[in-house]
Amino acid sequence: MRPRSILLVLTVAATMCSSSLARSHSPSAHNPSESSQASGSISGLGFNEPADAMTEIASLRRTVRLLPNDPDYRLQLAGALLRVGDLDAAVEECRAAITLQPDDGNAHLQLGLMLMAKQEWRAAASALGEAIRLEPDLSHAHYSLGSVQYSLGNVTAAVESYRRTLELRPHFPDAHYRLALLLRVAGRTREAAQHLETAAAGGVPQARLFLGNAYQTGQGVEKNLGLAIFWWMQAADLGQHTASDSLSKVRRQALSSESTKQRRMELQSALQSYRNTLWNDFPDISRPSEPQSLGKVLREQNRAEDAIPILLRECFALSEEAHAELATLYETGWDQYLKPFDKNILTCFQTTSADGFSPAKKILTRIYAKGLGLDADLPKAKALLKGLPKQDTQSLLDELGFH
Repeated sequence: MRPRSILLVLTVAATMCSSSLARSHSPSAHNPSESSQASGSISGLGFNEPADAMTEIASLRRTVRLLPNDPDYRLQLAGALLRVGDLDAAVEECRAAITLQPDDGNAHLQLGLMLMAKQEWRAAASALGEAIRLEPDLSHAHYSLGSVQYSLGNVTAAVESYRRTLELRPHFPDAHYRLALLLRVAGRTREAAQHLETAAAGGVPQARLFLGNAYQTGQGVEKNLGLAIFWWMQAADLGQHTASDSLSKVRRQALSSESTKQRRMELQSALQSYRNTLWNDFPDISRPSEPQSLGKVLREQNRAEDAIPILLRECFALSEEAHAELATLYETGWDQYLKPFDKNILTCFQTTSADGFSPAKKILTRIYAKGLGLDADLPKAKALLKGLPKQDTQSLLDELGFH
């Protein structure tokens, strides 16, 4: 975990929270005429309507001129400036708000987040520490301070900050993930794996990737390649490309003649184990005694919304049955649930074909030769059949008229 990666996460966090940190003050704190004038300017400038960033800043500037001693509007302006990348001006507005109301913990938090975006770590630590002093239960401040402490090299302090965050927000997945990374660095792999499990279940893509890696190597958990594949699939569903690469490596090694027979059997067994785990989410369906495609069963029960994603997962896990089912659905579609020539199905075939799966190559050959959902490409179709045993492809060659 590098400071730069932390910065990216927290810059987004700062942007998301900055507009929600302002508090209300008593109208009696202002001059009545000023309040009336400011109110008119706010409604007239469209504060209750969607506006682009520039309009918002201009509106807030005008309001601040009318009410320079209202810290709320200074904080709103700081947030708007942050959203257009003007960090220096945003920090100044935050500091102006704090001068007006120094006991506002949320204002110190907002300042700390902006200083983090500028990578001014010590100043950020000071601001976040003050936010916590004023509001000890401000979980966001503890979480952000954990990242700052790590950036300053204070791993122990960072761990303490994340633990305090979880005391306040036990189910916050990102805090579990950040704590897990630090525990791994400290060699406390078993505890780290427990936090990774929580973060992965909570939807953190990187946690799913690292948990898959942990099950692959047996780091902090019992080694289990089937569970490694499960978590890599979960991570890939959220766009984690490294997890997709790990799955591709498993498929290639499971199919490669260069792998030992024992290794191929081990990987194919792990892929089957993953496909078996998919049944756990459907306790209403009786499991067959022999391996069978869950997606096919769901399709036979006309459960399209379940069947299609399950078939795709099975396809990526090298199920020949799932490939056959999806090949039919690719051409025919499925009522209102799936249009013919679906791109996700095509991508699945292209992926498993590239990894060496013969059934996918034969399906793609037919798609390219006949131009199903794309322009016909006979050279590409013929190239896919190279290296495949003739007895496995003869019927397809006859159908397509290849000689």
